Amino acid sequence: MKTIELISVPVTDQEVAKKFYVEQVGFSIITESNFGSQKWIQLGLPGSETSITLVNWFPNMPAGSLQGILIKTDDIERDVKALQERGVAMGKIDTMQWGKFAGFKDPDGNGWSLHQM
Repeated sequence: MKTIELISVPVTDQEVAKKFYVEQVGFSIITESNFGSQKWIQLGLPGSETSITLVNWFPNMPAGSLQGILIKTDDIERDVKALQERGVAMGKIDTMQWGKFAGFKDPDGNGWSLHQM
């Protein structure tokens, strides 16, 4: 095994979620295409090997059920400010033994945190 390649993010409306992740968080579209009656939307952060896909077809994975995904940052204060300027509701920056964290949620309530060591 080498790395985590793809994380499925359960969403209600793929277009609303895509707009949030691209315009507000800073993801880029890797792939967007139809497959059968579904739509595949894959997004990634610049320079990252791991990407996400916006899904709405897993019955045991309801929209908003994904929590605790960390996005590594080298400057949490800068990134929190940038996200806030783009309309993302950010939690306060918490400092712990294992780094600094600041959380946010997507439109469905999926929970993410910025993390700086």
